[in-house]
Amino acid sequence: MEIHRAGSRPSQQGPADNFTGRVRLDPLINAPEPATVFSAHVTFEPGARTAWHTHPLGQTLVVTTGAGWVQRWAEPPQAILPGDVVWIAPGEKHWHGARADTGMSHIAIQECHDGVRTDWLEQVCEEQYPAAGDTR
Repeated sequence: MEIHRAGSRPSQQGPADNFTGRVRLDPLINAPEPATVFSAHVTFEPGARTAWHTHPLGQTLVVTTGAGWVQRWAEPPQAILPGDVVWIAPGEKHWHGARADTGMSHIAIQECHDGVRTDWLEQVCEEQYPAAGDTR
């Protein structure tokens, strides 16, 4: 058994290669092998978002605060709010992040497969990102 006390593991800045804007990553679960689960509490400042990406075994998002977006490739963005739970299927190209006018936090849960939990792709361009005030 391991207990990680609140504040005992440092926050990290989301790397610019994988995120647009200010994103803070707070680790929750990084289970040792043979377990494969990984989880983080991710906080997006207004307008911040992930790049397009996929997960080999899928991902679950649990929105905790604020308002944000999630978008599957070739489909319109979907609004997400606190309490929403989003399942993203294995290999599904997607992005998620905050609205332009408010921040958003979620818990992200995914598993590692052959050493990979995320395959990062291109950045979300401004034409793909919903405009401020857009609530679809």
